[in-house]
Amino acid sequence: AAETNSADDVLSNMAAPMMEHNNHSSNDLSHLQRTDCIKSESPSEDENFTDDVVGLVQKEIGGDLKSLKKVSGLLEKLTLENKQLEEQVLTVSSSVPLRVSAALSTAEESRVKLESLLEKERVLSNTLQQHLQGAQVWADSIGQVLGQLDTLERHMKYLQCLARIEELSDFEEVLTQFHWPFISPPTQTLSPPANAQELNSQLELLVSQLLSLQTSDDLISEKKEILSRPGQSQTPPLSLPIQIMLLPLSKRFRYHFTGNRQTNNLSKPEWYLTQILIWMGNSSNFMEEKIQPILDRARAKVNARVELCRGLLTLAQEKLAHDAPRLLYDDALFCHLVDEVLQFEKELRSTHSYPRAYPGILHILLDKTAFQKWLSVERKMAVEKVDTMLTAEGAWSSQYKDITDMDELKAPDCAETFMTLLLVITERYRSLPCPRAQLSFLALQKELVDDFRIRLTQVMKEESRQPLSPRYCAILNAANYISTVLSDWGDNVFFLQLQQAAVSVGEEILGPLGATETGRLASLEESLFEALLALLERLRGDMLGRLLDAVMRDVKEKAQPYCKDRWISLPSQSDQATMSLSSSACPMMLCLRDHLLQLQQMLCLPLFQMFWQGLAERLDNFIYEDLILYNHFNEGGVAQLQYDMTRNLFPLFGHYCKRPENFFKHVKEACIILTLKVGPALLLCDVLKQSEEDEGILNHQQPSPESALNELGVYKLAPSDVQILLNLRSAWLKQ
Repeated sequence: AAETNSADDVLSNMAAPMMEHNNHSSNDLSHLQRTDCIKSESPSEDENFTDDVVGLVQKEIGGDLKSLKKVSGLLEKLTLENKQLEEQVLTVSSSVPLRVSAALSTAEESRVKLESLLEKERVLSNTLQQHLQGAQVWADSIGQVLGQLDTLERHMKYLQCLARIEELSDFEEVLTQFHWPFISPPTQTLSPPANAQELNSQLELLVSQLLSLQTSDDLISEKKEILSRPGQSQTPPLSLPIQIMLLPLSKRFRYHFTGNRQTNNLSKPEWYLTQILIWMGNSSNFMEEKIQPILDRARAKVNARVELCRGLLTLAQEKLAHDAPRLLYDDALFCHLVDEVLQFEKELRSTHSYPRAYPGILHILLDKTAFQKWLSVERKMAVEKVDTMLTAEGAWSSQYKDITDMDELKAPDCAETFMTLLLVITERYRSLPCPRAQLSFLALQKELVDDFRIRLTQVMKEESRQPLSPRYCAILNAANYISTVLSDWGDNVFFLQLQQAAVSVGEEILGPLGATETGRLASLEESLFEALLALLERLRGDMLGRLLDAVMRDVKEKAQPYCKDRWISLPSQSDQATMSLSSSACPMMLCLRDHLLQLQQMLCLPLFQMFWQGLAERLDNFIYEDLILYNHFNEGGVAQLQYDMTRNLFPLFGHYCKRPENFFKHVKEACIILTLKVGPALLLCDVLKQSEEDEGILNHQQPSPESALNELGVYKLAPSDVQILLNLRSAWLKQ
């Protein structure tokens, strides 16, 4: 037991330094490695360590007590190892921080480089992605180009086949022997070729074969067209023989009228248009005599001459479509182009009988830009011409003033020139194939008419101080002339057709139309010029009113002595050898005569009729109110008044109507009442008086005042007016 205790003490002494050494080493390693994995302060770990020491001692010494002598050696050995370990720990503790620092520095540099590499990788990835996107566009474009090249290659092979087929055909050679194409007019002196019959047979055979070839091709194309665009119709293609016949003409046309040739002149569109017409005329007989019979026998529903014209028009259309946009900024050249196109279209339809169902070349000018230019140029030129015609020296005189039969309307030169201008514009747009375009020109014409009306109003106001002057009357004639022409246009078939088109599409061009106006236009109750006619009628009525006012002022001034004559004391008719016009009435009668003669010369017949009828109405009211009702009359005064009226005033107007007294109803009926004998006058007074007393009571035995007056020939004057007149006779006042 003592030995055992001593052995335990030895082991405890040995374990103590070992535990201290191990604790120190573990603390150093924990510090170096920055971890708490090795260091342990729990009791279980100490117990494990003790067990390890005991195990080591038992292994080295064993359980035999005789082997305790080995303890000193083991102690020395462990002490030496402990010392070596301490030296190693010291060495490691001094070198490890430097290595760790170097490792951390290297790791930081690696991290920075890694981040730089990652950033470069991202930039490279984005660049690569953009490059791939750009390359995709190029790839798609190249794919399209390759597809086009493939298509072109197929077309080239097809054209090569066609060229080979053309080489095998003798159609163009046969045409050449017929002297086709006819560049100049064919002459009758050319003798037919010796093999004319053989050529005719060959021509018919080739034309028939070409028609058969086109028929099969058209069937295939028609099926494709139905599948691709069902429900849409297109202009049928030219027949194959006509296409081949057009080749030399097309070649010549492009040679002369494209490129840098002198004949390709923008300022001379008539050159290529005239050439097209010449070729049409030169080829007409050949197409009708040679080609048309072959087409008829082949049952081809084709007009050879029309087909050739259609092909030639294609050349003109292409040329016009190319040249028109280049002339938009030169008004003079563009106007010249329009004139030539209109002339070409007119000759095409008339001389060459080209059907209106087929388009000519006029529709090229209906392109939006070109058409707006056309309208603006027409407006500009029309306004300039109006300015010129209104300031011309003879603007307000009639060019037919010395020719009685042709000067019924007495239109001044400016008004006639203006309406001629409108008529020319109408003829220019009459042949347009589009109703919308025609309505646009109609709107321009209405705008020009309204502008001219405003100008007339301005000139009229300048002349209003002298309404009896020739210029004032000329302005009135101008307004009447324009109104008359527009009224005639309203009944014209062309404008009636435009009126129907305006009902459906006119609001876009002529402005909004009310329901009432649309209905009247549709039922033809009104014309397209109704608003303008109303404005012109207002101008005409205002000017006539001013004219009548001026004449009546002069007449009233001259009639003052006549109105103030002593009608109550004039000698009776029996006391005078012969009746004559009152001397005080002579100035008034002369004034009336002079004005009537003057205005008859200056006003057109319709206006003069309106004038003298208006003058007669005003004069009738004036004499009745200012002369008859203003005075009292004796028998001589009544006789003189009736003589002056029936034998002098009424005949002044007898030159213009058969019964002028019907325009002076107040004066005529007043003279009837005033010239009654005493008996009838008293009887009429009783009837009128009784009528007043029986007012509201029905009396069939007593005649009515109206019937009594009608028996005397009085229809205008009322019974009350008749009572006033009866009181004007001085001889009847007491009775």
